[in-house]
Amino acid sequence: MKVHAYAVREPKGKLAPYTYELGEIGLEEVDIKVTYCGVCHSDLSMIKNEWGMTEYPLVPGHEIVGEVIAIGSSVKNLKVGQTVGMGWFSGSCMSCSNCMNGDHNMCDTAEQTIVGRQGGFADHVRGHWSWAIPIPEGMDSSKVGPLFCGGATVFNPIVIAGVQPTDAVGVIGIGGLGHLALKFLKAWGCEVIAFSSNPDKKEEILAMGASKVINSRDPKELEAVQGKLKLILNTTNASLDWNAYLSALSKKGKLHTVGAVLEPMAIPAFSLIAGDKTVGGSTVGSPELTKTMLEFCRRHDIYPIVEEFPMEEVNEAMQHLEAGKARFRIVLKN
Repeated sequence: MKVHAYAVREPKGKLAPYTYELGEIGLEEVDIKVTYCGVCHSDLSMIKNEWGMTEYPLVPGHEIVGEVIAIGSSVKNLKVGQTVGMGWFSGSCMSCSNCMNGDHNMCDTAEQTIVGRQGGFADHVRGHWSWAIPIPEGMDSSKVGPLFCGGATVFNPIVIAGVQPTDAVGVIGIGGLGHLALKFLKAWGCEVIAFSSNPDKKEEILAMGASKVINSRDPKELEAVQGKLKLILNTTNASLDWNAYLSALSKKGKLHTVGAVLEPMAIPAFSLIAGDKTVGGSTVGSPELTKTMLEFCRRHDIYPIVEEFPMEEVNEAMQHLEAGKARFRIVLKN
């Protein structure tokens, strides 16, 4: 199969038309005709090679929605014509201890959709059947793509932390990831404190489900929630005053980051020891957790707030994202 895509050929380069051939489909692989693909900040990081693992030419895109058009002879639980989504991962070994324990996202040889292979800024993409997740009937395919990365990324910590509906929790940064975290936690039943440095977004953030908005640049406002939060989820990639947030945690609370903070995080030991607190992080979840998240979204009618661009305007979409203008996720349409 000949794939028509958009690729970047050098760090910080522009995306340009790119064609490549897919070989014979593997026994456990599926081919997906891409109808929509979300744009994630991770795509921008990979384009710039900020993480030092980009191979050029690179076709970004890992929030893929489309139709299964071909399946290998050993594919299970999928059929041609189904609408599926694929996120950061597109394959795992299915035999290591992590996979056998249900943690396919922690597989040591997991295939990442845009690392060492080509992603979804294209008309077709291929992956292992286990990571092609069926989209529940009735969900809006034009909005569901960002759930496969952004959504799963902030849903996983809620499960990991064992958050209860009676808990008070915090979310740092109300952007592409943070606004989905607000929606999830509101539907979970929690009191949700949003930390934002942009006071102009206060009313919008409250409308998305926050119980209260705190100006993260105001030490007095931070002090008002000291010792109250079971979980604080950081969705930003900025270096912050981590000790101030540790102080906002309740006893045995957890500061959890899904934002790719590039600098080492300064964590005072006594801030952890005194309250039996922890600091952690996570990737997107397993295929089963992704299915659970999608069902949760279907039940509670949760979608990201999206802006749609045609696929051929991919460079304009990336500029919109890099300028910080996205409200709140971008989706490309084929």
